[in-house]
Amino acid sequence: MRSSTRRRIRSIRTPLAIATGLLLVVSACSGSAAGDDKGKGSDAVAKIGLLTPASGPYAAVGEDTRAGLELYRDTHGGKLGGLKADIVVRDEGAGPPTAVPAATELVKQQNVLAITGIVSGGSVAGVLPIAAANNTALMGVAGRPEFPDPKLTAHVWSFNTQSYEAGAAAGPWVKEHVNGPVYAIGPDYQGGWDQLKGFTESFTKAGGTLANPEGKTTFTPFPATQNFLPYLNKIAQSGAKAVYAFYAGTAAVDFVKQYKTSEAAKLPLYGSGPLTEGRQLDAQADAAAGITTFATYGADLDNPANRAFVAAWQQRHPERSPTIYAVAAWDIARSLDTAIGAVRADKKKLTPEAVNAALGNVGQIDSPRGVMQLNPATHSPVQQWYRFEVRNDGPKRANVAVEQLAVLGG
Repeated sequence: MRSSTRRRIRSIRTPLAIATGLLLVVSACSGSAAGDDKGKGSDAVAKIGLLTPASGPYAAVGEDTRAGLELYRDTHGGKLGGLKADIVVRDEGAGPPTAVPAATELVKQQNVLAITGIVSGGSVAGVLPIAAANNTALMGVAGRPEFPDPKLTAHVWSFNTQSYEAGAAAGPWVKEHVNGPVYAIGPDYQGGWDQLKGFTESFTKAGGTLANPEGKTTFTPFPATQNFLPYLNKIAQSGAKAVYAFYAGTAAVDFVKQYKTSEAAKLPLYGSGPLTEGRQLDAQADAAAGITTFATYGADLDNPANRAFVAAWQQRHPERSPTIYAVAAWDIARSLDTAIGAVRADKKKLTPEAVNAALGNVGQIDSPRGVMQLNPATHSPVQQWYRFEVRNDGPKRANVAVEQLAVLGG
């Protein structure tokens, strides 16, 4: 990060930091009392299920999730809550047809204490009833849809965001800074619907107008769409003054690179964090320059927890920067460390139900993204949102934090 930007970010204390005061460092609990560790999912080992895509457009998300979870465990003596931690990995696949049987096996046969990961909103919807029926926590690393049923919400813990929040953070800013209609576009699946709903609702509520035909968001077939030029050329002819997009994984690379060569290239491009995050940014190269995104994490955030996290990450993964998915997995491991340790310290039987209950008492987390805490009602993070710009940062491009926005916590 350039020094002028770094000074700007340092000089502003977030509303969340002001409200919470000093950051509280959550202990690893490695010295907890043993308790009854012969319950389901234990026998002197803390078994954690990790369900992420092993192939397809979101394979990189799965890799970052696993890397973040393992990094925390391995830098804390290989333990969670004072017990040796065994991470049982299964393939989420492209959605419920693969994720549901994998989750069933993790719960019924592997007897895991919690299920982590989960990228697809459809997978969350399919897996959550299984987890809830077994009183097992489902701890997600990606944006998640809303679940109005309190019996389900009691078992889902989101360590990224609720899916609409990125768009909700972006909408008012885009309306204030764009003089004219904006074109909204994204993939045709649950995550895309939620992400774009957050933007269009907040943008139009602030007085903005969509440039899309009939004022309705354009959704591209997923994962089939690889050629975005027909859509981009229509955008260029729509009268739009800017574009807001949600894409992630390989779709984000294709969209951004084709945007640069299309008739729409003269229009500013805005999006949620995954549009230019991690390996996507490396693959996009010059095409990503100047793109503005709205997110809760960037590898250049200047706080002690992030500096320590990035240093540990780069020792193991020098070829790439950490993403919000890696950070969410790190925070999940940290929360499990605390929750498992609390169950053992109270000499309770270590079960999925006991761990799920203990997660409600984890409190503040000194995360690499900044201090955060899970909302007690929705189990979604209360956290600071930032505006990032893709800029040169030394020899590489980076998502540079240039402005603090709202504190949100669905």
